[in-house]
Amino acid sequence: MTSPRPTFRVMKNGYDRFAVDDAVERYASRVEQLEQKISLYQQQLEEANARIARLQADYQNLESSLDAQKQAAENIARLSLREANEIIQTAQQNADAIIQESLITARLILTDLSKLYGDANTVKASTLEKLEGLIRELEAFSLPKMPDLRWLKEAEQKMMR
Repeated sequence: MTSPRPTFRVMKNGYDRFAVDDAVERYASRVEQLEQKISLYQQQLEEANARIARLQADYQNLESSLDAQKQAAENIARLSLREANEIIQTAQQNADAIIQESLITARLILTDLSKLYGDANTVKASTLEKLEGLIRELEAFSLPKMPDLRWLKEAEQKMMR
């Protein structure tokens, strides 16, 4: 952000005094702003350096406890693996027993289904015979002939007279 170099009007005894004073005032203001920024940046730098020092101390503490944590994690992993293997072995044994029981139950169910299938065929044949008998009886059934209703109208007309 460099500003262009100022130019001044040449006057009788040098440069235009008001233009020079104005430029000097602007430069002084700019210098003051830059000094304030430098002061702010220095303060931020000091805070950042203090934070870095705290973080380095925390890092050293973490690094020193990391080895102990690694050893504990390895022990836990070893114990977990042993326990997991035991659980898997027990689960496999239980699964085998469940499968055997399921096969026995399935065999019994299939045997019962086979018997039910035979019974269902017998019931079906019996029901079919009964239905055919009912159909024959319905076909043989006849309704009496309906009397002619004209005589009722004639009787009503006679009574009205």
